[in-house]
Amino acid sequence: MAFPPNPLPEAAPELLSPTVAPETRPENPPWNVWDVLLAFALLFACTLVFVVINVWFLRRGGLLRHVAPADMVKDPLLILPAELLAYMVMLIFVYLTAMRAGSRSFWDALRWNWPRRVWATYPALGVLLAVSVQVFSKFIPIPKSLPMDEYFRSPMDAYTMGLFAVLVAPFMEELLFRGLLYPVIARAAGVGFGIVVTGLLFAVMHASQLGWSWGPVLILFAVGAALTTIRAVTKSVASSMLTHMGYNLTLFSVFFVGTGHFQHMERLSR
Repeated sequence: MAFPPNPLPEAAPELLSPTVAPETRPENPPWNVWDVLLAFALLFACTLVFVVINVWFLRRGGLLRHVAPADMVKDPLLILPAELLAYMVMLIFVYLTAMRAGSRSFWDALRWNWPRRVWATYPALGVLLAVSVQVFSKFIPIPKSLPMDEYFRSPMDAYTMGLFAVLVAPFMEELLFRGLLYPVIARAAGVGFGIVVTGLLFAVMHASQLGWSWGPVLILFAVGAALTTIRAVTKSVASSMLTHMGYNLTLFSVFFVGTGHFQHMERLSR
């Protein structure tokens, strides 16, 4: 599969901003594995709670009385607001955890490190990664339909999912996996192990949306490992986030064109 990470170790000096010296500090985040586990648990618990609250308010207003519960969990307009609120709670928790540990700056503790002049390099890497995934997927079994297809039943659903996937998910997922989780694992067991485990957990978190089909899950593991490699080489969560945004934007652009501007969702199962 022809996507980075392999070229990145050699290319890293050129990819880093010429105005900012590369970081040489070892990974030593102000949080530990229990803080990370609590952040994950908080995210899932808050998502569930906010979904229940959202459903309760909508049913009280008479908007969901004739909708089956199984269909409710497939509605992006119901799920995504709850997920966004849960992400905000988790972000506050991460911030308070970093500050509690005596960090001078939350963004420094997170190793945000915006790449400045060369920032456009990373969305371009995301495009390359997405194209490589599309090529590689031709050689492994991909089911014609996946559970996540249920989130694209109308153009409104597709636009909502696309905006969330490009503008919200990359920031929050990179903060969670590459900002919070990866440095804890790398500190304990080394960079290589941190890349593998972070990529694996990234794939597992999305596996239910893929019906636990090994082909799509394998691809998502490779994507997660590539994003973590970029984070490890550049020591910049912002760089992996920009790559993630470029990757998601490319996939949704292909989807947008392939479905005739989201007007022919039936093409998903062909």
